[in-house]
Amino acid sequence: MCVTAVESRPAGVLGTSSGHRPFGARVMAFVALTKPRIIELLLITTVPVMFLAEQGVPNLWLVLATCFGGYLSAGGANALNMYIDRDIDALMDRTSQRPLVTGMVSPRECLVFGISLGVISTVFFGLVVNWLSAWLSLGALLFYVVVYTMILKRRTAQNIVWGGIAGCMPVLIGWSAVTNSMSWAAVILFLVIFFWTPPHYWPLSMKVKDDYARVGVPMLPVVASNKVVARQIVIYSWVMVGVSLLLTPLGYTGWFYTAVALLTGGFWLWEAHSLQSRAKSGVTGGKLKEMRLFHWSITYVSLLFVAIAVDPFLR
Repeated sequence: MCVTAVESRPAGVLGTSSGHRPFGARVMAFVALTKPRIIELLLITTVPVMFLAEQGVPNLWLVLATCFGGYLSAGGANALNMYIDRDIDALMDRTSQRPLVTGMVSPRECLVFGISLGVISTVFFGLVVNWLSAWLSLGALLFYVVVYTMILKRRTAQNIVWGGIAGCMPVLIGWSAVTNSMSWAAVILFLVIFFWTPPHYWPLSMKVKDDYARVGVPMLPVVASNKVVARQIVIYSWVMVGVSLLLTPLGYTGWFYTAVALLTGGFWLWEAHSLQSRAKSGVTGGKLKEMRLFHWSITYVSLLFVAIAVDPFLR
């Protein structure tokens, strides 16, 4: 594995022996390995795309199967991410309670669990949904684990930019699940998430940059000033909003989606420019209010994709 060694206590030293790990707590620990809150966001971008692809209500069993397969695949990727990053997780405040750090799950258990979920999800997608979705799902898992976690994360400040490709794949999977093909609509939504990811994650990285600096992970806020990070956030935000508006002139969406995209995108740009203004003024600490944009980014993508699902019924 191509990872940078970090001096730390061995993962698991905070935990207790196997005889003192209650069954219920163990179950919850394995669930935590899948990072359910992140997967919720991935499903938010999967299901609405299925409505757009169907131009109405897709087969509900297909929706459930796609969500289940997507959970298994993303959960496997997240578990493998924790296995690889267990050394730095032990040193970062925001990850100090992860199951491998506390010892609730052993590294070997985590590795087997992650690989098993990846294999099961791929076979499930292929047999129940279709093989195009299966290969896209497997590609997302491998990209996240190998390209992002093992290669990019500890080597370059562009880690979240290119590593974020894995998080863009659910829109392609949702489209392919319904049509067993690809479309420019799916590509555009892929690009929306691609340009959304950096300005979504960089504000959080600004908040916890000391954590990343401590373990030598070169997130952009660690290696660049707040002014530089804020400028990059503004650039990506403008491109994201512009790309989100391409669906309508190409005939994939109507007035409702366009209105939501303009309103939510406009508010995003207001927040992004406000953050840049504070950064330029030399504001630091809590007064920088970088988490306002982070929290809005989640609301933004949720509202935008709800509009994608509703729009076919209003055209």
